[in-house]
Amino acid sequence: MANGETRFIFITGGVVSSLGKGIAAASIGRLLVARGLDVQLQKFDPYINVDPGTMSPYQHGEVFVTEDGAETDLDLGHYERFTDANTSRASNITAGGIYNSVIRRERRGDYLGATVQVVPHITDEIKQRIKLMAEATDVDFVITEIGGTVGDIESLPFLEAIRQFPVDVGRRRCMFIHLTLVPYIGHVGELKTKPTQHSVNELRRIGIAPDMVVCRSESALSPEIRRKIALFASLPVEAVVSARDVPDIYQVPLVFHTEGVDEFILTEYFGIQAPEPDLSGWETITRRASEATRTVRIALVGKYVQLEDAYLSVVEALRHSGVHHDCRVEIEWIDSETLDDPAVAARLQSAGGILIPGGFGGRGWEGKIRAAQIARELKIPFLGICLGMHVAVSEFARHVAGMDGANSTEMDLETPFPVIDLLPEQKEIADMGGTMRLGADPVKLHDETRVRRLYDEPVVYERHRHRYEVNNHLRRKLESVGLVCSGTSPDNRLVEAIELRPEDHPFFVASQYHPEFKSRPERPAPLFREFVGAALAHRAALAEEEAVGVSPAVPL
Repeated sequence: MANGETRFIFITGGVVSSLGKGIAAASIGRLLVARGLDVQLQKFDPYINVDPGTMSPYQHGEVFVTEDGAETDLDLGHYERFTDANTSRASNITAGGIYNSVIRRERRGDYLGATVQVVPHITDEIKQRIKLMAEATDVDFVITEIGGTVGDIESLPFLEAIRQFPVDVGRRRCMFIHLTLVPYIGHVGELKTKPTQHSVNELRRIGIAPDMVVCRSESALSPEIRRKIALFASLPVEAVVSARDVPDIYQVPLVFHTEGVDEFILTEYFGIQAPEPDLSGWETITRRASEATRTVRIALVGKYVQLEDAYLSVVEALRHSGVHHDCRVEIEWIDSETLDDPAVAARLQSAGGILIPGGFGGRGWEGKIRAAQIARELKIPFLGICLGMHVAVSEFARHVAGMDGANSTEMDLETPFPVIDLLPEQKEIADMGGTMRLGADPVKLHDETRVRRLYDEPVVYERHRHRYEVNNHLRRKLESVGLVCSGTSPDNRLVEAIELRPEDHPFFVASQYHPEFKSRPERPAPLFREFVGAALAHRAALAEEEAVGVSPAVPL
């Protein structure tokens, strides 16, 4: 497709929140990519925060970090995993970011004394962000998801902006897809279309007529229901899509293809001829996931375990790795504040592997130390990520290197052995948002180490989100008693990965970076891939020991 001919797809949601607009957008992106087209996805979030970086995971789930160091909405993780195309800071725009930009311009006098208003100044800024995405990436399609639900006050400027957008670029270059709910009412045994009708009418009142309606429901819509929705939405029946519930989100692109979504978008709406999609790899992934008979249990030790979305990319990376090994990964969610309970410690002891993910703050810190000690002493496969590496180093310092009271200065400023300390460039920073070490940086993997063998490359680029690092003043002492600093920055100044030698532990690895952000269904992150493989081997060995009555004790 020639430069300047980018098409734009806008995805809105109605009836209720959390219908899965992000998965729908990612699935459409997957289908277009499978047909040989270049796609970029973008999300507008209507909240006033400039980005989700300072928000509690309980509020908004995990913070997904892009290659260029933006702290973004978790839906961008779905975009990357489905399309295998990296997102950027231009891919996630919030109302706070838009207003912040407009207000800074007003303070500079850029508006020449004009009264600054939602229309046209805020809406023009929103439209400009859409155009910039197309211009910067020169792709065939930009898919833009509008966060929130039609009818919400905070999303109105975004809806007004996309209403205006076809005037700027041409109506036939824009398509509006509306995702709604068709609920099943159990006591009458029927699917009800009225909420969808009202949602479409609300969108029309704003001035947007949807070109396709995607209907979430427990089961497939009957032809009669589809015709009824098409009638009230003034659409052909082919533009009403039945998005029934599926057990695996990676099946959604296949369902959409069966429903003819990609064919309608390309041929019927935009008049574009493209090759049939190659979904063979995707079909293989979903088939292997559904047919897996082995199970491995991974204990995930964290402090946000009440909300699984707080560790969404970690969960997905484990799933990708399970598919690679033809097994199901069963996650045991362990609240790190409960590790003083012997029953919880016993659950860790019986797990195939122990994983400590990233996080901030001291709550549950000592429980994580305890979990790392159990993993190290009982030789249970262990993977630590970011804060999980700080935990592993602190535990090793206390119980192997003889540094009684060793700690991170994030947890204890008075520790006698600050094995983890604030990055020097972070010491004078006061603002919280967007000021950490963020984004992809080179990691040098040292020869004769496990991580070097896993990646099979001397240098890799991995994404970071942290303020604290291994203290180089104590690093040599730790290395002298067996800690292997297997990955560093190219200048050897920053420790990026640590491990224990194979003769000391079957798999004990931790990284300062976040490998989960780059894991893909068809290409699992190497650290997760081998961690799950080690957990499978450990669980098989444990089963043999249990068969002969051997039961290792939990360390004191």
